[in-house]
Amino acid sequence: MSLVIELNSEKRNLSQLKHPIHVTSEIGTLRTVLLKRPGGEVENLVPEYLQRLLFDDIPYLPIIQREHDYFAETLKNRGIEVLYLEKLAAEALANPELKKQFVNDILRESRANVNGAANVLREYLLSFPTAEMVNKIMSGILKNEIEASKKTHLYEFMDDHYPFYLDPMPNLYFTRDPAACIGNGLSINSMREPARCRESLFMQYIIQHHPRFAGHDIPVWLDRDYEFPIEGGDELVLSDEVIAIGVSARTSAKAIERLALNLFNRNSSFKKVLAVEIPKCRAFMHLDTVFTMVDYDKFTIHPAIQGPQGNMNVYILEKGEDEKHVSISHRTNLQEALKEALQLSDLVLIPCGGGDEIAASREQWNDGSNTLAIAPGVVVTYDRNYISNELLRQHGIEVVEILSSELSRGRGGPRCMSMPIVREDI
Repeated sequence: MSLVIELNSEKRNLSQLKHPIHVTSEIGTLRTVLLKRPGGEVENLVPEYLQRLLFDDIPYLPIIQREHDYFAETLKNRGIEVLYLEKLAAEALANPELKKQFVNDILRESRANVNGAANVLREYLLSFPTAEMVNKIMSGILKNEIEASKKTHLYEFMDDHYPFYLDPMPNLYFTRDPAACIGNGLSINSMREPARCRESLFMQYIIQHHPRFAGHDIPVWLDRDYEFPIEGGDELVLSDEVIAIGVSARTSAKAIERLALNLFNRNSSFKKVLAVEIPKCRAFMHLDTVFTMVDYDKFTIHPAIQGPQGNMNVYILEKGEDEKHVSISHRTNLQEALKEALQLSDLVLIPCGGGDEIAASREQWNDGSNTLAIAPGVVVTYDRNYISNELLRQHGIEVVEILSSELSRGRGGPRCMSMPIVREDI
């Protein structure tokens, strides 16, 4: 009998892997993941425009690339297929007409016409082979790259002290945020900050036109044209029936409700969406910066998001009486709400930095709670968060540490830097 169960389980997993997207948990064995290797966009960070581009510091490119490569190799050594955003985007744009359409979309969303440079930039970008063009769009276009002979308007010659025609996209190595795989579909996200809005356009083209995904009728639960923002760092798939989404500085309650309605109305397996309200500040950017799942019944948490008795606002969204409404119930204790939704008799919240006031704050700032589970009870973390890592080990979690001196400058950890595309069911 056990052999039959094992064979059936293996057939189920093989069936899942044939579909290009399959994510029904945070902790199922990771099979395929999307990364973005930091590139020229990091070199285009300058002190004057750090705030505009959402950075606090300037990473050193050779070292951040070395650390990112170490991260990718760590995943590959665990048998995980690593895909790269920049490579998929270039492959998706193999058709010349599609390439032109993509450039037009990028220029429109970059507001390139504000300074009258759209035609010049279009010609400049299309002069590159596709892979180089994609990297150029990601890196940004400096005004001094365009020959003076190509400039035809007075304001193109005048110095307005801003160096870019197209801003760089240094946040792209946080592939978690522009889109999020949920079940056999995904949300392609409308992002809150102007510096990041263009990022989800890459995923839209990849899903629609890349041979790996096109033709599979992949459901888009929420598209990037939705007017209210949502970001992948707030979207946690806890099981094949339960999702937790942070109401945060980057994700709105209206987007959460719309996503829940779409999931419920389109006959997905998901039955509950937990909207978890967290403080809206830079340090607590997304839910996954303060809370991640590491095992069937274990979670990391930054204690500062809870009140004195562990109280905080959690709203459980379920299918309503009609297609336009959800049923909403309020809870004030995250641990109890998780136990109820996941039907667990008990669960453990492991405090970042051991709950110490100084260590917790320091290690949360360096993404001590931002773990990437690659299997039940196995997580990838930054090596610098040694107190949190030791506490995870004490709770029976296998901790795989990666280098983090430069990667951490972008204010995102291993979960932020990865978009799981296929996981085995748990």
